[in-house]
Amino acid sequence: MTATGLRAVPSPGVATGAPGGARPARRVWRAAWPVDVRATWGVLCRGAGDPAWRVVAGALWRGLTTPAGPVTLRVTTRAAEATVLADAWGPGADWVLDRLPTMLGEGDVGAEGFVPHHDLVARALRLHPGWRVPRTGLVLESLVPAVIEQKVTGQEAFSGWRRVVQRFGEPAPGPGGALGVRVPPPPAVLAQIPSWEWLRAGVSPQRSATVVRVARVAARLEELPELDLAAARRRLVSIPGVGVWTAAETAHRALGDPDAVSFGDYHVAANIGWALTGRPVDDQSLVELLRPYAGQRYRVQRLLELSGAVRPRRGPRMAPRRHLPTG
Repeated sequence: MTATGLRAVPSPGVATGAPGGARPARRVWRAAWPVDVRATWGVLCRGAGDPAWRVVAGALWRGLTTPAGPVTLRVTTRAAEATVLADAWGPGADWVLDRLPTMLGEGDVGAEGFVPHHDLVARALRLHPGWRVPRTGLVLESLVPAVIEQKVTGQEAFSGWRRVVQRFGEPAPGPGGALGVRVPPPPAVLAQIPSWEWLRAGVSPQRSATVVRVARVAARLEELPELDLAAARRRLVSIPGVGVWTAAETAHRALGDPDAVSFGDYHVAANIGWALTGRPVDDQSLVELLRPYAGQRYRVQRLLELSGAVRPRRGPRMAPRRHLPTG
């Protein structure tokens, strides 16, 4: 898989809201496939109200915390030319633009040689030729929200993350801030959030304690993209409070792991079973069902999600739990 691109350079004529009228850095990248940014990065959006994610007039705006500092990233595509246009503001601009192809799935192991063993998977693959497994390299960006999402409803998980970013994040650099985009708090800030603020955000003590532990070993975790996937998973699950599900949710976003299926999820096994066999299955049965896809099991999970192959919901949804003390 090859691609050509221009290194980040100042882009004249682009109005920004950055102090002093600073212009963005820009990268124009032509890929070897019709990149679908929204599908590839869709798993990075934490609900409809994610403060670090906005879509305006067809452009995707993101606020990111990178090892080089905060950044606003604006991405658009020219689908007919398989071209991605990216503008970035802030100290982390060059860091993000240098890694943009990888973040969008360049180097996705197995993408070209993937062989569907079910008609529904083959159909999903045809419908989403521009999707790849992302590899953001930003471990905490994926790990912290995954911890907050542990064993709660989607509504509760997304609201907890939203409150944390709104309260302890910062406005994104340049025009991102004017659009209301926020950059998630860095590890040093996460590690210092007091327990009552976590409760106020709707995050239980067990989960907030795990986030603090994760933040305190952030430097070790940001080394994970340089390790092989097995070693990276071992390091993740060595942290108390980070289990198989949380590690998988991190690995298929930050590390580009095409096999990191979300075992332990309340819905994933049932949805995949229903899509491929007509009935829900549990994790043990899912292992057998996905055996023909060894090494590519997450690819099956995500393709089915993108194609809307989920079982019909019956009965009332689980009510959100409350973590604030009463009385």
